[in-house]
Amino acid sequence: MTLQSMFGFKKNKPPENQPAEEHNEQDKGLFASLRSRLGKTRNNLTSGIGELFLGRKQLDDELLEELEDQLIMSDVGVEATRRIVQQMTAALGRRELSDSDIVFQALHNAMVDILAPSEQPMQVSVERKPFVILMTGINGAGKTTTIGKLAQKFTEQGLSVMLAAGDTFRAAAVEQLQAWGQRLDVPVVSQGSGADAASVIFDALQSASSRGIDVLIADTAGRLHTQSNLMSELEKIKRVMGKIDPDAPHETLLVLDAGTGQNALAQARNFNDTLGIDGIILTKLDGTAKGGIVFSIAEQIKLPIRYIGVGESARDLREFNAAEFARALLDRE
Repeated sequence: MTLQSMFGFKKNKPPENQPAEEHNEQDKGLFASLRSRLGKTRNNLTSGIGELFLGRKQLDDELLEELEDQLIMSDVGVEATRRIVQQMTAALGRRELSDSDIVFQALHNAMVDILAPSEQPMQVSVERKPFVILMTGINGAGKTTTIGKLAQKFTEQGLSVMLAAGDTFRAAAVEQLQAWGQRLDVPVVSQGSGADAASVIFDALQSASSRGIDVLIADTAGRLHTQSNLMSELEKIKRVMGKIDPDAPHETLLVLDAGTGQNALAQARNFNDTLGIDGIILTKLDGTAKGGIVFSIAEQIKLPIRYIGVGESARDLREFNAAEFARALLDRE
Protein backbone atom coordinates (compact mmCIF):
# COMPACT_ATOMS: atom_id res chain seq x y z
CA MET A 1 0.00 0.00 0.00
CA THR A 2 1.44 3.35 -1.02
CA LEU A 3 1.35 6.55 0.99
CA GLN A 4 -1.07 8.01 -1.55
CA SER A 5 -3.57 5.17 -1.29
CA MET A 6 -3.11 4.81 2.45
CA PHE A 7 -3.74 8.48 3.22
CA GLY A 8 -5.88 9.50 0.28
CA PHE A 9 -3.20 11.91 -0.91
CA LYS A 10 -4.01 13.53 -4.25
CA LYS A 11 -1.31 14.80 -6.51
CA ASN A 12 -1.44 18.48 -7.30
CA LYS A 13 -1.81 19.47 -10.91
CA PRO A 14 1.58 20.71 -12.16
CA PRO A 15 1.84 24.34 -13.20
CA GLU A 16 1.66 25.16 -16.89
CA ASN A 17 4.87 24.42 -18.80
CA GLN A 18 6.15 22.24 -15.95
CA PRO A 19 6.33 18.52 -16.76
CA ALA A 20 4.31 16.30 -14.43
CA GLU A 21 7.41 14.20 -13.69
CA GLU A 22 9.39 17.25 -12.59
CA HIS A 23 6.51 18.48 -10.42
CA ASN A 24 6.10 15.06 -8.79
CA GLU A 25 9.80 14.88 -8.00
CA GLN A 26 9.55 18.36 -6.48
CA ASP A 27 6.61 17.25 -4.31
CA LYS A 28 8.50 14.15 -3.21
CA GLY A 29 11.52 16.22 -2.31
CA LEU A 30 9.50 18.67 -0.24
CA PHE A 31 7.72 15.86 1.57
CA ALA A 32 10.96 13.96 2.22
CA SER A 33 12.46 17.15 3.63
CA LEU A 34 9.47 17.73 5.93
CA ARG A 35 9.53 14.09 7.04
CA SER A 36 13.23 14.37 7.86
CA ARG A 37 12.86 17.68 9.72
CA LEU A 38 10.05 16.26 11.88
CA GLY A 39 12.19 13.23 12.68
CA LYS A 40 12.46 13.79 16.43
CA THR A 41 8.72 14.12 16.90
CA ARG A 42 8.01 11.27 14.48
CA ASN A 43 10.40 8.92 16.26
CA ASN A 44 8.94 9.87 19.63
CA LEU A 45 5.37 9.41 18.44
CA THR A 46 5.25 6.80 15.68
CA SER A 47 7.81 4.31 16.97
CA GLY A 48 6.09 4.23 20.34
CA ILE A 49 2.67 3.72 18.81
CA GLY A 50 3.96 1.06 16.43
CA GLU A 51 5.36 -0.93 19.34
CA LEU A 52 2.03 -0.73 21.16
CA PHE A 53 0.22 -2.60 18.40
CA LEU A 54 2.83 -5.32 17.88
CA GLY A 55 1.24 -8.70 18.64
CA ARG A 56 -2.04 -7.12 19.78
CA LYS A 57 -5.16 -8.61 18.26
CA GLN A 58 -7.85 -6.21 19.43
CA LEU A 59 -8.27 -2.57 20.38
CA ASP A 60 -9.11 -3.34 23.99
CA ASP A 61 -9.27 -1.01 27.01
CA GLU A 62 -5.69 -1.74 28.04
CA LEU A 63 -4.36 -0.90 24.58
CA LEU A 64 -6.43 2.30 24.43
CA GLU A 65 -5.02 3.42 27.78
CA GLU A 66 -1.47 2.79 26.58
CA LEU A 67 -2.22 4.69 23.35
CA GLU A 68 -3.47 7.66 25.38
CA ASP A 69 -0.29 7.66 27.46
CA GLN A 70 1.90 7.59 24.35
CA LEU A 71 0.08 10.50 22.72
CA ILE A 72 0.15 12.61 25.89
CA MET A 73 3.88 11.95 26.33
CA SER A 74 4.33 13.27 22.79
CA ASP A 75 2.73 16.58 23.84
CA VAL A 76 -0.45 15.97 21.86
CA GLY A 77 -2.41 17.13 24.90
CA VAL A 78 -5.24 15.58 26.89
CA GLU A 79 -8.17 16.98 24.89
CA ALA A 80 -6.69 16.16 21.48
CA THR A 81 -5.63 12.71 22.72
CA ARG A 82 -9.13 11.86 23.89
CA ARG A 83 -10.57 12.93 20.56
CA ILE A 84 -8.04 10.86 18.61
CA VAL A 85 -8.67 7.77 20.74
CA GLN A 86 -12.45 8.13 20.47
CA GLN A 87 -12.29 8.45 16.70
CA MET A 88 -9.94 5.48 16.35
CA THR A 89 -12.23 3.39 18.54
CA ALA A 90 -15.20 4.29 16.33
CA ALA A 91 -13.25 3.53 13.15
CA LEU A 92 -11.60 0.27 14.25
CA GLY A 93 -14.11 -1.12 16.75
CA ARG A 94 -12.93 -4.49 18.03
CA ARG A 95 -11.64 -5.68 14.70
CA GLU A 96 -8.41 -7.58 14.22
CA LEU A 97 -5.35 -5.35 14.36
CA SER A 98 -3.11 -7.48 12.18
CA ASP A 99 -3.04 -4.86 9.41
CA SER A 100 -0.91 -1.99 10.69
CA ASP A 101 -1.77 0.13 7.65
CA ILE A 102 -5.43 0.20 8.72
CA VAL A 103 -4.42 1.26 12.23
CA PHE A 104 -2.17 4.05 11.00
CA GLN A 105 -4.75 5.21 8.47
CA ALA A 106 -7.32 5.53 11.26
CA LEU A 107 -4.76 7.48 13.31
CA HIS A 108 -3.95 9.71 10.33
CA ASN A 109 -7.62 10.48 9.71
CA ALA A 110 -8.19 11.37 13.37
CA MET A 111 -5.16 13.68 13.35
CA VAL A 112 -6.23 15.46 10.17
CA ASP A 113 -9.73 16.04 11.58
CA ILE A 114 -8.15 17.97 14.47
CA LEU A 115 -5.64 19.88 12.37
CA ALA A 116 -7.71 20.72 9.27
CA PRO A 117 -9.60 23.72 10.76
CA SER A 118 -6.26 25.38 11.54
CA GLU A 119 -5.08 25.06 7.93
CA GLN A 120 -5.79 28.63 6.86
CA PRO A 121 -2.99 30.25 4.83
CA MET A 122 -2.49 33.96 5.32
CA GLN A 123 -3.99 36.02 2.51
CA VAL A 124 -1.95 39.14 1.76
CA SER A 125 -4.20 41.71 0.11
CA VAL A 126 -2.25 43.97 -2.26
CA GLU A 127 -5.29 46.24 -2.37
CA ARG A 128 -4.40 47.31 1.17
CA LYS A 129 -1.17 49.17 0.69
CA PRO A 130 0.61 48.53 2.85
CA PHE A 131 -0.69 45.22 4.17
CA VAL A 132 0.53 45.45 7.77
CA ILE A 133 1.73 42.40 9.69
CA LEU A 134 2.44 42.81 13.42
CA MET A 135 4.75 40.15 14.83
CA THR A 136 4.51 39.21 18.51
CA GLY A 137 5.91 36.55 20.84
CA ILE A 138 8.25 35.91 23.74
CA ASN A 139 12.02 36.22 23.62
CA GLY A 140 13.77 33.36 21.90
CA ALA A 141 10.82 32.14 19.85
CA GLY A 142 12.52 33.10 16.59
CA LYS A 143 10.41 36.16 15.83
CA THR A 144 13.01 38.37 14.13
CA THR A 145 14.38 35.49 12.05
CA THR A 146 10.86 34.59 10.98
CA ILE A 147 10.30 38.19 9.86
CA GLY A 148 13.33 37.91 7.59
CA LYS A 149 12.06 34.64 6.11
CA LEU A 150 8.62 36.13 5.48
CA ALA A 151 10.20 39.15 3.83
CA GLN A 152 12.19 36.89 1.54
CA LYS A 153 9.08 34.91 0.60
CA PHE A 154 7.15 38.08 -0.22
CA THR A 155 9.96 39.62 -2.29
CA GLU A 156 10.27 36.37 -4.24
CA GLN A 157 6.55 36.73 -5.01
CA GLY A 158 7.22 40.16 -6.48
CA LEU A 159 5.86 42.17 -3.54
CA SER A 160 7.60 45.26 -2.19
CA VAL A 161 8.39 44.96 1.52
CA MET A 162 9.38 47.28 4.35
CA LEU A 163 10.51 46.24 7.84
CA ALA A 164 9.90 48.17 11.08
CA ALA A 165 12.42 47.56 13.89
CA GLY A 166 9.98 47.84 16.77
CA ASP A 167 12.10 45.75 19.16
CA THR A 168 13.90 48.77 20.59
CA PHE A 169 15.01 46.95 23.74
CA ARG A 170 17.59 44.79 21.97
CA ALA A 171 20.18 46.42 19.76
CA ALA A 172 20.91 42.98 18.33
CA ALA A 173 17.32 42.67 17.11
CA VAL A 174 17.60 45.95 15.18
CA GLU A 175 20.94 44.89 13.71
CA GLN A 176 19.51 41.51 12.73
CA LEU A 177 16.58 43.15 10.96
CA GLN A 178 18.90 45.60 9.20
CA ALA A 179 21.02 42.68 8.03
CA TRP A 180 17.93 41.07 6.51
CA GLY A 181 17.10 44.40 4.87
CA GLN A 182 20.53 44.63 3.27
CA ARG A 183 20.40 41.02 2.13
CA LEU A 184 16.96 41.39 0.54
CA ASP A 185 17.35 45.04 -0.53
CA VAL A 186 14.28 46.14 1.44
CA PRO A 187 14.06 49.31 3.57
CA VAL A 188 14.18 49.08 7.37
CA VAL A 189 12.77 51.84 9.59
CA SER A 190 14.49 52.09 12.97
CA GLN A 191 15.34 54.55 15.73
CA GLY A 192 17.81 54.56 18.59
CA SER A 193 17.98 51.99 21.35
CA GLY A 194 15.20 52.45 23.87
CA ALA A 195 13.04 54.49 21.50
CA ASP A 196 9.26 54.26 21.76
CA ALA A 197 8.23 51.21 19.76
CA ALA A 198 4.88 52.71 18.81
CA SER A 199 6.68 55.76 17.39
CA VAL A 200 8.98 53.59 15.27
CA ILE A 201 6.10 51.61 13.82
CA PHE A 202 4.00 54.76 13.27
CA ASP A 203 6.87 56.27 11.25
CA ALA A 204 7.26 53.05 9.30
CA LEU A 205 3.56 52.92 8.43
CA GLN A 206 3.61 56.55 7.27
CA SER A 207 6.67 55.87 5.12
CA ALA A 208 5.28 52.65 3.67
CA SER A 209 2.00 54.38 2.83
CA SER A 210 3.70 57.28 1.05
CA ARG A 211 5.97 54.94 -0.93
CA GLY A 212 3.24 52.54 -2.02
CA ILE A 213 4.86 49.55 -0.27
CA ASP A 214 2.88 46.30 -0.56
CA VAL A 215 3.76 44.73 2.81
CA LEU A 216 4.98 46.24 6.08
CA ILE A 217 6.23 43.76 8.70
CA ALA A 218 6.61 45.23 12.18
CA ASP A 219 8.84 43.58 14.76
CA THR A 220 8.10 44.02 18.47
CA ALA A 221 10.10 43.31 21.61
CA GLY A 222 9.82 39.81 22.99
CA ARG A 223 7.73 39.68 26.11
CA LEU A 224 6.24 37.13 28.44
CA HIS A 225 2.47 36.95 28.39
CA THR A 226 2.55 37.73 32.14
CA GLN A 227 4.26 41.13 31.66
CA SER A 228 1.18 43.35 31.69
CA ASN A 229 3.09 46.59 31.01
CA LEU A 230 4.69 45.20 27.88
CA MET A 231 1.44 43.63 26.75
CA SER A 232 -0.15 47.06 27.11
CA GLU A 233 2.56 48.42 24.81
CA LEU A 234 1.31 46.12 22.06
CA GLU A 235 -2.18 47.50 22.52
CA LYS A 236 -0.70 51.01 22.19
CA ILE A 237 1.06 50.03 18.96
CA LYS A 238 -2.23 48.83 17.49
CA ARG A 239 -3.99 52.06 18.53
CA VAL A 240 -1.27 54.21 16.96
CA MET A 241 -1.45 52.26 13.69
CA GLY A 242 -5.18 52.86 13.64
CA LYS A 243 -4.64 56.61 13.39
CA ILE A 244 -3.21 56.10 9.90
CA ASP A 245 -5.18 53.02 8.83
CA PRO A 246 -8.20 52.04 10.95
CA ASP A 247 -7.82 48.43 9.76
CA ALA A 248 -4.12 48.10 10.65
CA PRO A 249 -2.59 45.80 11.55
CA HIS A 250 -4.26 43.55 9.01
CA GLU A 251 -2.60 40.47 10.47
CA THR A 252 -1.33 40.01 14.03
CA LEU A 253 0.86 36.93 14.22
CA LEU A 254 2.09 35.11 17.31
CA VAL A 255 5.39 33.26 16.99
CA LEU A 256 5.64 30.21 19.25
CA ASP A 257 8.64 27.96 19.87
CA ALA A 258 7.47 24.35 19.48
CA GLY A 259 10.14 23.26 21.96
CA THR A 260 8.27 24.92 24.82
CA GLY A 261 5.56 22.26 24.54
CA GLN A 262 2.42 22.86 26.57
CA ASN A 263 3.72 26.26 27.75
CA ALA A 264 2.96 27.50 24.24
CA LEU A 265 -0.75 27.07 25.01
CA ALA A 266 -0.66 29.58 27.88
CA GLN A 267 1.22 32.04 25.67
CA ALA A 268 -1.33 31.68 22.88
CA ARG A 269 -4.30 32.13 25.20
CA ASN A 270 -2.93 35.25 26.87
CA PHE A 271 -1.68 36.97 23.72
CA ASN A 272 -5.01 36.23 22.03
CA ASP A 273 -7.00 37.56 24.98
CA THR A 274 -4.97 40.79 25.00
CA LEU A 275 -4.49 41.47 21.31
CA GLY A 276 -6.75 39.25 19.27
CA ILE A 277 -4.31 37.05 17.38
CA ASP A 278 -5.07 36.34 13.71
CA GLY A 279 -2.65 33.46 13.26
CA ILE A 280 0.20 31.43 14.73
CA ILE A 281 3.65 30.61 13.41
CA LEU A 282 5.15 27.56 15.11
CA THR A 283 8.94 27.56 14.88
CA LYS A 284 11.80 25.13 15.59
CA LEU A 285 9.80 21.97 14.89
CA ASP A 286 12.95 20.42 13.46
CA GLY A 287 14.78 20.60 16.78
CA THR A 288 12.23 19.15 19.17
CA ALA A 289 10.40 15.92 19.98
CA LYS A 290 7.47 18.02 21.21
CA GLY A 291 5.89 18.63 17.80
CA GLY A 292 2.68 17.11 19.11
CA ILE A 293 1.93 20.58 20.51
CA VAL A 294 0.46 21.37 17.08
CA PHE A 295 -2.53 19.19 17.98
CA SER A 296 -3.06 20.93 21.32
CA ILE A 297 -2.97 24.33 19.64
CA ALA A 298 -5.43 23.25 16.94
CA GLU A 299 -7.80 21.56 19.39
CA GLN A 300 -7.78 24.10 22.21
CA ILE A 301 -6.80 27.49 20.80
CA LYS A 302 -8.58 27.08 17.45
CA LEU A 303 -6.54 29.75 15.72
CA PRO A 304 -5.15 29.46 12.20
CA ILE A 305 -1.64 28.03 12.01
CA ARG A 306 -0.22 30.16 9.22
CA TYR A 307 3.30 28.70 9.01
CA ILE A 308 5.53 26.08 10.57
CA GLY A 309 9.31 26.46 10.80
CA VAL A 310 11.34 23.32 10.15
CA GLY A 311 14.80 24.67 9.42
CA GLU A 312 17.08 27.65 8.89
CA SER A 313 16.25 28.75 5.36
CA ALA A 314 13.26 30.74 4.10
CA ARG A 315 12.17 27.61 2.26
CA ASP A 316 11.86 25.89 5.64
CA LEU A 317 9.15 28.32 6.71
CA ARG A 318 6.19 26.46 5.23
CA GLU A 319 2.51 27.13 4.99
CA PHE A 320 0.78 24.70 7.32
CA ASN A 321 -0.85 21.74 5.56
CA ALA A 322 -2.76 19.42 7.88
CA ALA A 323 -2.70 16.25 5.77
CA GLU A 324 0.96 16.70 4.82
CA PHE A 325 1.95 17.28 8.44
CA ALA A 326 0.13 14.14 9.63
CA ARG A 327 1.65 12.07 6.81
CA ALA A 328 5.12 13.26 7.67
CA LEU A 329 4.65 12.25 11.31
CA LEU A 330 3.25 8.81 10.51
CA ASP A 331 5.28 7.83 7.47
CA ARG A 332 7.11 4.58 8.23
CA GLU A 333 8.89 4.06 4.92
